[in-house]
Amino acid sequence: MCAAAEVTAGVARGVARTALLVAAARAIETHRPDALARDPFAEHFVRAAPVSAGWPVRPEQVPAGEADPLWGRLGRYFGLRTRVLDDHLLHRADRGVRQVVLLGAGLDCRAFRLCWPPGCTVYEVDTAGVLAFKQAVLDRTGAVPAAGRRILAADLRLDWSEALLGAGFDAAAPTAWLAEGLLLYLPADAERRLMTTIGRLSAAGSSLAYEIKGIAESPRVRASPVYTAARRRLGIDLLALFDSRARPDSAGALAERGWSVAVHTPYDFTARHGRGPRPEPDDALAANRWIFAAAPE
Repeated sequence: MCAAAEVTAGVARGVARTALLVAAARAIETHRPDALARDPFAEHFVRAAPVSAGWPVRPEQVPAGEADPLWGRLGRYFGLRTRVLDDHLLHRADRGVRQVVLLGAGLDCRAFRLCWPPGCTVYEVDTAGVLAFKQAVLDRTGAVPAAGRRILAADLRLDWSEALLGAGFDAAAPTAWLAEGLLLYLPADAERRLMTTIGRLSAAGSSLAYEIKGIAESPRVRASPVYTAARRRLGIDLLALFDSRARPDSAGALAERGWSVAVHTPYDFTARHGRGPRPEPDDALAANRWIFAAAPE
């Protein structure tokens, strides 16, 4: 197998396949007339990997539309999440932050698709296989980043701080940290280490946005169409990938260190934007919480 084929095959294994799921959802969202977020690169990733080459990348390719539990409901959730976190990062940049770290960057292209102020540097941290696949696809599209971009292969369950510092990260400057869809998969000890590292590397004025499952899900919720569709149609068992053991109270720990913390449900932002997923019985999205924390100035 050639090197390019090995990279493509590698991204389809384990948690990395969920990055393709999110990319497909972003591609579909991009082509909606009322798109919450646009990512013109997303469909290129989906088509480049054999495991996802047949997945939909446009709304008209989803016959049931938003009623489809996978590409409709869950897909719209990812579109909303993308928009909210885009807005958060750009707000921090507008306030003078010039250093952004995407932990578990996946196949998102914020360094390319957002309008960054001059002087911004975006660090993308993920596994070597995901980053190599991502770069190979971006190279084929001729993509040019809109900010300084530095990619860093690291296992976020282990110590990654020295590698980040070695890549030029300045711990004395405020940072906008983002862990989009990451903590759901990390063991509790790894989450604690991650939060400790972020706290140690965060200068005054830094921020952190991340996602968790805020409450345990009942058996009825775990049998919801969102989970069963992902497993049966894509071969992605999200419930098996989530770390189901007791989670640390990371938001509480940040508050104890003097950070201001705001906890939201996705539906807070559905109401704000007038579109996005809405609550339903036995809801697989009801336990999700989006947390925004800011270090003291």
